Amino acid sequence: MDDLSRFRDTYLAECEELLRDLETHLSALHDGTADSECLNSIFRAVHSIKAGAGMFKFTELVDFSHEFEALLDNMRDGRVEVTAERVDLLFKASDVLADLVGAAAEGSEPPAAAANMLAKDLAAITSTAKTAPEANTPDQATRGDAGTSAEQSRQPGETVCYRIDFYPAAELFRHANEPLLLIRELKTLGEVEVEVDLSRLPDLQQIEPENAYLGWTITLRSDCGQDAVREVFEFVEDDCRLDIHIDANDAGSPAPSEETDASPGRRNGAEGSDRKQADRAAEEGQAAKGGPGARISSIRVDLDRVDRLVNMVGELVITQSMLSQQADDLPSDRLIQFTRGLEELATHTRELQESVMAIRMQPVKSVFARMPRLVREVTDKLGKRARLVTIGEETEVDKTVIEEISDPITHMIRNSLDHGLEPPEEREAAGKPADGTITLSAEHRGGRIVINIRDDGRGIDHSAVLARARERGLVAPGAELAPDEIEDLLFEPGFSTAATVTDISGRGVGLDVVRRNIQGLGGRVSVSSSPGSGTCFTMTLPLTLAVMDGMIVVAGGEKFVIPTTNIIESMRPGRDQVNRLPSGDELVEVRGDYLPLLYIARAFSIDGAVDDPSHGLVVLAETERKGRVGLVVDELLGQQQVVIKSLEDNYDPVPGISAATILGNGLVAPILDIEGLQSMSQISTSPPPGLAAAIPGGVRRTDAIASIEQPERNQWT
Repeated sequence: MDDLSRFRDTYLAECEELLRDLETHLSALHDGTADSECLNSIFRAVHSIKAGAGMFKFTELVDFSHEFEALLDNMRDGRVEVTAERVDLLFKASDVLADLVGAAAEGSEPPAAAANMLAKDLAAITSTAKTAPEANTPDQATRGDAGTSAEQSRQPGETVCYRIDFYPAAELFRHANEPLLLIRELKTLGEVEVEVDLSRLPDLQQIEPENAYLGWTITLRSDCGQDAVREVFEFVEDDCRLDIHIDANDAGSPAPSEETDASPGRRNGAEGSDRKQADRAAEEGQAAKGGPGARISSIRVDLDRVDRLVNMVGELVITQSMLSQQADDLPSDRLIQFTRGLEELATHTRELQESVMAIRMQPVKSVFARMPRLVREVTDKLGKRARLVTIGEETEVDKTVIEEISDPITHMIRNSLDHGLEPPEEREAAGKPADGTITLSAEHRGGRIVINIRDDGRGIDHSAVLARARERGLVAPGAELAPDEIEDLLFEPGFSTAATVTDISGRGVGLDVVRRNIQGLGGRVSVSSSPGSGTCFTMTLPLTLAVMDGMIVVAGGEKFVIPTTNIIESMRPGRDQVNRLPSGDELVEVRGDYLPLLYIARAFSIDGAVDDPSHGLVVLAETERKGRVGLVVDELLGQQQVVIKSLEDNYDPVPGISAATILGNGLVAPILDIEGLQSMSQISTSPPPGLAAAIPGGVRRTDAIASIEQPERNQWT
């Protein structure tokens, strides 16, 4: 039972991948971007789900997927026209299929009523296709499907002779299939005679034990229909060449019609054979040329095993760091060789770490593939029209990050559909296409992954947002804010501009949770908008949550880690570059810009740190919400790779600290959360009402000087 449970879990995991592929190809079919292989890919996904479901006795799943598969088979053969209404029906069938798989995974009651109702709709279209006049054409006879004239002319209960040419592919045994079991199953349908074909059998020295070489010609006399015969081979249909036809030369078999050639070559024909070969080629690729087993280019590994491997690599990184630190205590005559060995160890450790982390990397396609369905459902509820464009689906990111970004992306797309895109009539009145466009993109940038959700809607109404913020007391009466500050108000807890509460929006729960979750991953999220042109949400995330590059700094004798992805540069300012505001906050001038200074030691109440930036160092760091900030530290110890340890899992959350790491001396060093430090210190790069303007990178020199000269007008909050 334990082995069966393991296989069941593997099957259900494969179902998730198949359902994602199914959704992707259905979306292509819906958008009109499908190629000639799209229907074949959809068919293969449903067929694979059905095959595994039969093994584990998921009866409802087998029954429904059989009707789904039958309709798809008629569509790809051209016997059923692919229309917009039928594609919508396929989407509904995909949803029900996903629900049935989910019920099988959870061991819960399957949605039998919905499945049965939709299965009848699918069967109705399939049965119409089979009885349609155009279905009985010479072209169909060439394909050799079950609806040939010979089969149709058979009277119910009449015994006929089927001739079955069954030639397994070489890899049949490796896919856990056994021809003998299939022949035994055929014997339950009637009288069976078997002839073996040895023509493919090589010399003894060339035999590969795991390959299938034999072929069989089977004669079956039975009163069953051809569909029942094909069902025996449904699990191996993609792993063999299979021809099933009624032998017209056998007494008692109905003669074929004039336009149908009953010979094996015509009954199944080149076209049907080519299609099955194309199906197998699409699933297996061309790695078969490499010999037995060459097609296996990947393995399925339990994530816990990968996590343990990553943790061990992390411990190796820590050990390497400890050895490097201990080298300082060695005598000089032994230090050279030891240092050389450490350098080699560091090189190999980093290569090993990068290789192990690559195992966990997955394309964001697995998340992006779920979004077309979301767009369809929400637009249907809202009465809007929209299409989703995805870019960079193959961009890879750590699996743990992928698992966490699905909900934020989902919420921001819902937000764009509800608040961003206009109704079709409003868009046309504004000179826009009736169909709105949402672009979901991903790319690597500076050691991080950047995900954008952009729409071409109405944009953010800054005056409405500001008015609502004043109503809720988030902005003082009469205070004027820059556009980026107004947009940032959308992330305040409980903030919403929706006039009515619906099941899509209006409760004021969402963007603040999105920001909190993204920050919990060590990432940042921001929004920018252009009235009348659209809105763009941007998420910037680390590629992995296990290891990162950090700059080790010292403040008051304590060591901290600043993520290198936040660092712009470091500098030692002159005394004339540091200016103090009446509120006590300090600014540092950097090439004409004035940036706020944040003392790390003061934020954590550490004594003995440098109080004068001109005697220490200023690390210029970039934040998503507040632009740039200068972090005052005593000294820099250097950059190194650090292993990320979660505070929430091992201790408690600490404001201003996103995680921790273990240094070479065995001590714990906090990894700084720059945005959290700003909130703790109540520092903002946004200007008070007295300042004329603000820019994303800080305050212009002329504005800062004006604020210092007129302190009564410029009290920062």
